[in-house]
Amino acid sequence: MSVLDDKINEHFKGLVVRKDLVKIVKGNAIVPSYVLEYLLGQYCATSDEESIKSGIDTVKEILGKHYVHRNEAGLTKSVIREKGRHKVIDKIGVQLNDKDDVYEATFSNLGVSKVLVDADTIKKHPKLLVGGVWCISDLEYEPSEDKRICPWMMQSLKPIQLSHFDYDAYIAARKNFTTEEWIDLLLQSIGFNPEMFSARSKLLQLVRLIPFCERNYNLIELGPKGTGKSHIYSEFSPHGILISGGEVTVPKLFVNNSNGKLGLVGYWDAVAFDEFAGHDKKPNKALVDIMKNYMANKTFSRGVETLGAEASMVFVGNTQHNVPYMLKHTDLFDELPSAYHDSAFLDRLHFYIPGWEIDIIRGEMFSDGYGFVVDYLAEILKNQRNQDFTQAYTEHFHLLSDISTRDRDAIQKTFSGFMKVLFPHGEASKDEIEVLLQFSIEGRKRVKDQLMRIDSTYTAVQFGYTAVVTGKKQLVKTLEEKQFPQHYYPHGTPTAEGDGTDTEKTETSSSSATEVVPKEKVLKEQHLVIEENQKGISFDELFGPYLKGASEIVITDAYIRKFHQARNLMEFLESVARNKTDDEEVEVKLITIEDEFYGEQQKDYLMSIQENIWSAGIRFSWEFDQTNTIHARHIVTNNGWKILLDRGLDVFQAFEGKDALVLANRMQKYRSCRAFEVTYMRV
Repeated sequence: MSVLDDKINEHFKGLVVRKDLVKIVKGNAIVPSYVLEYLLGQYCATSDEESIKSGIDTVKEILGKHYVHRNEAGLTKSVIREKGRHKVIDKIGVQLNDKDDVYEATFSNLGVSKVLVDADTIKKHPKLLVGGVWCISDLEYEPSEDKRICPWMMQSLKPIQLSHFDYDAYIAARKNFTTEEWIDLLLQSIGFNPEMFSARSKLLQLVRLIPFCERNYNLIELGPKGTGKSHIYSEFSPHGILISGGEVTVPKLFVNNSNGKLGLVGYWDAVAFDEFAGHDKKPNKALVDIMKNYMANKTFSRGVETLGAEASMVFVGNTQHNVPYMLKHTDLFDELPSAYHDSAFLDRLHFYIPGWEIDIIRGEMFSDGYGFVVDYLAEILKNQRNQDFTQAYTEHFHLLSDISTRDRDAIQKTFSGFMKVLFPHGEASKDEIEVLLQFSIEGRKRVKDQLMRIDSTYTAVQFGYTAVVTGKKQLVKTLEEKQFPQHYYPHGTPTAEGDGTDTEKTETSSSSATEVVPKEKVLKEQHLVIEENQKGISFDELFGPYLKGASEIVITDAYIRKFHQARNLMEFLESVARNKTDDEEVEVKLITIEDEFYGEQQKDYLMSIQENIWSAGIRFSWEFDQTNTIHARHIVTNNGWKILLDRGLDVFQAFEGKDALVLANRMQKYRSCRAFEVTYMRV
């Protein structure tokens, strides 16, 4: 186990489980993760290997005997008939038979219906009436001569969810973890390996938890397929429900006026709409209107009566185009059905998760470390819906007065949700609060900027904040605003001072039209700041112009050790090759530090680079610094430039580097960057 895993088991003994066990026990059982982890939490919530093995066998045995496979329903019915009684694990839904004034249960996989349920059970577990709940139930079979009487009888019913927890103990244990450790624990709890995610990417994953801990929170996530957008709403919590965007009606979602039966928003903490995007979808206009009112006011009407609910609304869907295309031709809500591509609806969204920043899920991204039994974390988040951290930032920062009430509410709800998830004990530093505040502002700004494209009545707003002590003003931009300024602003790109490019107008001989011809980039001293998750960056653009004409280049970087770092070095040398003429030779020397444990492998990498780059006219050599005191990372050329790199060449986040058919493997500009800075100096 890792040091973090040891710490997790020490402070949350019996409440955590090794996350790879879910795959081991699942087999072909089509059940949510929280059902499996409920069972694993009963028998495998330990770090003892023998106990884990024994627990896995027990859980497999329970699933083998009691989980109802749809294609084996007949066999299970036979077992119940022959034994008289049998315990089953199935999804159970209940409906009121108003003709006979009785509640009747339906077992989803077993295919049994009209099983009588007493009213007390419904009072204890009202969610049985909407969407169904996974349960462990004792079912009996007793045939009757009266064919109108159902032979199936339910003797007991227990929803699969935690029965109790100690919130004070949770808060006390949280104090033993650093912020980074806690974020990694949460990421492992939802099944991911934190080593595969940058700090910003971790926050993008964790914002998906906010609908479970924040009342009436409206979240949207649009992005490519395969990024896990809907997983957390279907698998993570027994308090959330995932429905298809095209399969919901007003009675199902809000209220049935004919019988007064409440819909999903009255029983679930988070209602998520899957496959929400799609131009061909035709949602009911009445549903859209009621949804607008509910998202804004937390209420909906039943005839002359107005009702309230606390369910958060989540909308997830796929985009068909990349970000620059959408920004240039339409907007970031382009994929939504026309009824929802409406400013009044979109203005009620509190946060827009940029799904294009989230990597497609790969096998190595899953965790085999320890995390909370998801049902335990789900109950914690449900309990936190009663807390409020919306003003926790005001001791240090004030939002700009330009920000409207609706924008302010959205920012504060996101910030409050983040505080509940990351700092439930309330002990966040000023810097940590500032990071969350910036992230919360960015998510709302993404919504508002697109609204200005869709509806001309919306005016420009300065999104930002001021520091209480210094009064310093800080404006916030979205990442795509920084990355694609030429497309982001619908009324023209603001002139950026000193962007390093100039154009001149020349008359062509074949036409009287004016053609814009770019001049060669003017090299100058400058400082660049690259944001985390930013794309569009390549070594050719970062270094190429400064490498032209250089015959000697010295790279100083202590961390050219692992395979991906050696690959970065090779790609830098490829850039050198592209920026010289065929008849030129360039001497490139690397000064680095020998790896203490994998020095031979490191030398093999460097030797392979040396041998393979020779044919391109590049004479590569290296030396190990014997003092082991290299701290600064930089590139020095004999054509007069020194390039300071705070991260060296290791500027890209992890990606699928072994698959030659992955675009990020072929072209650097399609990779997500780490946050880094570059300074260009004349020497």
